[in-house]
Amino acid sequence: MANTTTKFLLLIPTFLLIIFFYSSFLNQNHFNSNPTSNKKLSDPPSNLPVNISNEPNGHVRHNISFSTILEKEEKEKEKEKKKKSSLEKIEEGLARARAAIREAARSRNYTFKEQVTTFIPRGSVYRNQHAFYQSHIEMIKRFKIWTYREGEQPLVHLAPLNNIYGIEGQFIDEIEGKMSSNKFAAHQPDEAHVFFLPFSVANTVDFLYRPLISYNRGPLYRVALDYVNVVVEKYPYWNRSHGADHFMLSCHDWAPSVSYANPKLFNNLIRALCNANSSEGFLPIRDVSIPEVNIPPRKLNPSSFGLRISQRNIFAFFAGRTHGHVRKYLFEQWKDKKDEDIRVFEYVPKNLNYFKMLGQSKYCLCPSGYEVASPRIVEAIHAECIPVIIKDNYSFPFNDVLDWSKFSIHIPVARIPEIKTILKGISTRKYLKLVKGVRSVKWHFTLNRPSKPFDLIHMVLHSIWLRRLDIRLPYQ
Repeated sequence: MANTTTKFLLLIPTFLLIIFFYSSFLNQNHFNSNPTSNKKLSDPPSNLPVNISNEPNGHVRHNISFSTILEKEEKEKEKEKKKKSSLEKIEEGLARARAAIREAARSRNYTFKEQVTTFIPRGSVYRNQHAFYQSHIEMIKRFKIWTYREGEQPLVHLAPLNNIYGIEGQFIDEIEGKMSSNKFAAHQPDEAHVFFLPFSVANTVDFLYRPLISYNRGPLYRVALDYVNVVVEKYPYWNRSHGADHFMLSCHDWAPSVSYANPKLFNNLIRALCNANSSEGFLPIRDVSIPEVNIPPRKLNPSSFGLRISQRNIFAFFAGRTHGHVRKYLFEQWKDKKDEDIRVFEYVPKNLNYFKMLGQSKYCLCPSGYEVASPRIVEAIHAECIPVIIKDNYSFPFNDVLDWSKFSIHIPVARIPEIKTILKGISTRKYLKLVKGVRSVKWHFTLNRPSKPFDLIHMVLHSIWLRRLDIRLPYQ
């Protein structure tokens, strides 16, 4: 009996061990069959899918691994980092424009997909007709200008529309879109390539210097400085570029002196000026020379009575008052000399018409006045008379794209006594080429409202566009 009991007791551990393993087996099968079990398992390898579906019968809607989740999070982070700022987008667009212009210059072809304008620049009057055309089209496609809204008329947002300062008012009116929808206007400052300071030097002088008893530039300086300080304090754009993507425009003789109000502040400002005298601080690499146009009332362009070449019976012609030392020297040499070839007048005789005389002349003398700017160049071009430019230190308008030697003659002031000898030395063949050149560029000196591709206002804008292409603003 004792032996039997002892044997039974020895079998108990074996029996318990069998029960333990059996129970473990049942529990394991139960977990595997129950998808809602909360039993904690070690994390599976990252390359094995984790079933997060509640679909019965083993059907799975999605297979998502931990590595996929992590990759997705990383991509979202990268996407956040890669959200481009408005300035970065602007600079990338300018980089594409530069590349297209360089390619057009290299291949001597254009890369646009559709024709934007019927005017195609051709001929030797252009330094590179292909690069110019591509650049102009890129400008039409991309260029955006923000005009600051601050300031009140008449010193800001208003300027003369006629006379020799009329380009100020015409430009402001065109850019601000008062007479027409302006495709270059930026809807928000963040999308602008350049920023326009729409104060008028002509109006400032007219309203603050009446009567004109002092030539002290103090009031003009204060207007310009106050306006810039307002936009500097209100917006980040001037400080971001130190003024390099900002511009002003004026045809008044005093306009260049605006920079003297604070030379350090205005060091990078793009100045679009008629008075483009390099001896007085005009920098062609930064500033823009614009043509002076004497805009008549109720008209946009000077009168033109150009005759055929065979009908032009005046060899060279000038009429104008004694403004400055250049004209004084011209009159000393040629006025009242009874020379039938070089006809120089201080006042046009009453029985003659100034514009008709331009149209009867082969060469039109364009000397400096008190300043280098003069509307006679544009008047000569419209009369298809060869401009004879008698100026020193003058930066020619649109010189980035136009070769002035192909449609004008430049005579230094010191050689005024040699005018007849120089002009008589030009062969008939060269003269005909010059006439052809004048006709080729005539459209670039024509004012339209609204402006049209390659006309005067577009050419001014293109000069500003080129200056903006030359700078790169940091966006990081």
